[in-house]
Amino acid sequence: MSVLVSVLVHVVAVVSALVLAGVFLLARGTGLGPLRRDGRRRLREVGPAFVALGVVLLVNGLLRDQVPALSWVVGVNITGSIYALEGGFVPWLQSFATPLGTAYFSFVYVYGYVFVLVFPLLAYLLHPDPNQLRELAVAYGLNYVIGLACYTVFVAYGPRNLLVDQVEPLLYSTYPQYQALVSEVNTNTNVFPSLHTSLALTAAAFAFQTRRVYPVWAVLAPVLAGSIVVATMYLGIHWATDVVAGALLAAFCVAVARSSLPGEVADRVRATRLGRAWSPDR
Repeated sequence: MSVLVSVLVHVVAVVSALVLAGVFLLARGTGLGPLRRDGRRRLREVGPAFVALGVVLLVNGLLRDQVPALSWVVGVNITGSIYALEGGFVPWLQSFATPLGTAYFSFVYVYGYVFVLVFPLLAYLLHPDPNQLRELAVAYGLNYVIGLACYTVFVAYGPRNLLVDQVEPLLYSTYPQYQALVSEVNTNTNVFPSLHTSLALTAAAFAFQTRRVYPVWAVLAPVLAGSIVVATMYLGIHWATDVVAGALLAAFCVAVARSSLPGEVADRVRATRLGRAWSPDR
């Protein structure tokens, strides 16, 4: 078995266990009632958004290897500008590195990140308001579309690539097996903005707005998202500038997704709220 397959199987197994445990512990208050009552209608309503997300992920996977070559032709190299803006912040952050810290941030960067993105997809399927799931899919898709566009327009090397004598690639030097997995979904010049940051914060924003139904998740998701944000810099993968850009991207995608309800669906949601059929979180 290759290193990539071995790591992938391990990540899938661990994240699957975390998601199942999360649904049992964090989302058990909702039960399966919503699916029993109107499962088919829910799937019809969220289906188009998930089809669109699937297309986005497919296109992203197909174009990912071509983007670096294209970006060198049409893009702008902003690596020097980022370094001039923030200087040695990442080396300073790494000066506080410890074996325990490296283990924790490596875990949240690899496993915690996938869990934060996948868990709400299942949890919101049980949420009284099916539009939470549809909006989340829209927000995820926007993150990937805009992220891919930015990776084409901006060429940027991460601190571990530019400051090789100051920044240690802690994830790869400590756990070299993860390099095979990360290299499959990212390249050295795809750091601005940080999609780890934008997607994790997007999930955290939705966790906050569903806090009445999933109160524990509303606390846990921001903690994990914050850890993922720090991990991107602590591990030497992203600049602080990438993180700020990722946070702005998350805010934009969440705002657009929340305002994207079709008129008919929005009317039904408002009518349901007035009828108090369920208690929304907005």
